[in-house]
Amino acid sequence: MRAFEERLAKAKGKPEEAAHQESHYSQAQVAWRMVIELVAGLAIGFGVGYGLDTLFGTMPIFLIPFIFFGLAAGVKTMLRTAKELQVKQQADPAGDDEG
Repeated sequence: MRAFEERLAKAKGKPEEAAHQESHYSQAQVAWRMVIELVAGLAIGFGVGYGLDTLFGTMPIFLIPFIFFGLAAGVKTMLRTAKELQVKQQADPAGDDEG
């Protein structure tokens, strides 16, 4: 029985798979973070443009430019996040060398 328990414990203890799963989930979280940043920029631009157009009674005049400003802000935030992650990955080179 003891030998079976040792084999079972050895079979359950696979740190390589756990590290792979953690990095997979962290990459998925990064992707969702970037998507949310882009959509949030668009939504804020739409909200500001729509609010100004409703306030002044000029429907598409402010809406269209602020949607583009929101898109630009979302892309800029995504690029900043990508740069931050690149710096973090370069600082910790042992992350993907195993495999």
